[in-house]
Amino acid sequence: MSTPGTAPKNCRPGGRPRVVIDLEKLRHINCGLGRFSLHLGRELLALADDRFEPVFFLPRGAETWFADAAPLPGGRFGRLGVVPWRKEAVQRLYRPLVRPVMGRPAFAAWHATNQMSRYWPLDPRVPVILTIHDLNFLHEAPHDEQFATAARKLADIQRKIDRAAVIVTDSLFVAQDVTRHLVLHDKPVHVVPLGVPLPVPASTSRPGFLPPGPFLFTVGNCLAHKNFHVLLDLLEKLPGQRLVIGGKKATPYGDYLEREVAARRLGDRVALPGEVSDADRQWLYENCEAFLFPSLTEGFGFPVLEAMLCGKPVFMSRRTSLPEIAGDHGYFFDAYDGDALAAAYWSGMGRYHSDPAAAERAREHARSFSWERMARGYAAVYAGLLTGGLRRAA
Repeated sequence: MSTPGTAPKNCRPGGRPRVVIDLEKLRHINCGLGRFSLHLGRELLALADDRFEPVFFLPRGAETWFADAAPLPGGRFGRLGVVPWRKEAVQRLYRPLVRPVMGRPAFAAWHATNQMSRYWPLDPRVPVILTIHDLNFLHEAPHDEQFATAARKLADIQRKIDRAAVIVTDSLFVAQDVTRHLVLHDKPVHVVPLGVPLPVPASTSRPGFLPPGPFLFTVGNCLAHKNFHVLLDLLEKLPGQRLVIGGKKATPYGDYLEREVAARRLGDRVALPGEVSDADRQWLYENCEAFLFPSLTEGFGFPVLEAMLCGKPVFMSRRTSLPEIAGDHGYFFDAYDGDALAAAYWSGMGRYHSDPAAAERAREHARSFSWERMARGYAAVYAGLLTGGLRRAA
């Protein structure tokens, strides 16, 4: 117990508990986890919360992403460097040697911001908040190799849950998935939805790969669970319509899609441009007739909300987290044969065009998923853990 007038080691002199927030994924700033890390860090600083001091766990040079962030009471933020010896695979070798000489914990809590993180606190007394974004590997097409891989991944996440004090997920679906497939030991699970990125300025001209005329749009890396091939069946039921499938296509499933397009002689109606620029992607969102997202497995589903921000009718699978994220503002595919897809498409387009307020309601729904709201959710999780820890210590 600290003496009067002094702060515990895991607090600054002002008394704010120090919470480490793992932003290691900023090394891959253009991937989903990199963007999540950036927005989480920036919005936590903007909150200027006096209940805790954020200590950012950062790769070298990443502090520049926060150079213009709002200052905090008593300082901007603490920094902990990403170095190899902080990997849990290394720490578990020397932790028993240093454990007897550890003083008071240096940190009040540690936030592992994704289930793949390899970095954990050296001190086993520091409580961990673990974010699990998805268990998508459980929902892919089953085969022998996939079963073995899924078992290894589940075992790895289970070890992290065993170490954690609190679990956070992006959606209720993922929370239920975690509860169904892993042992939580009565640990609390909180749902903190992600924010939707604000639109970037769209390109000022039509992308060169897209001929004139109306088109439908979908986006995502060409992976089997994205289920893009069923859209070819739909396209055959929509004479005169084109389809753009944007996203990384140098994959086995991308090769399959290109073969299917050629076999069906749809080359003049299906564009597979590969990865598109942010500006071109925004142009496609803003100018498509409708956005299609038949994915079978999503932990959250950013493209659904990005299309809704543009006021577009959005058609998607009634699978995993998608109904939860879309709410009453999307249209759903309940079967994937051409006739069923076409019936759902024409029904949804009819409802959308007969409702003048549909586009604005979709925009409002998408705007409700803000990064600020996400950060406030995490700040509440931190505060709840810290308050509970103080009560237990008392």
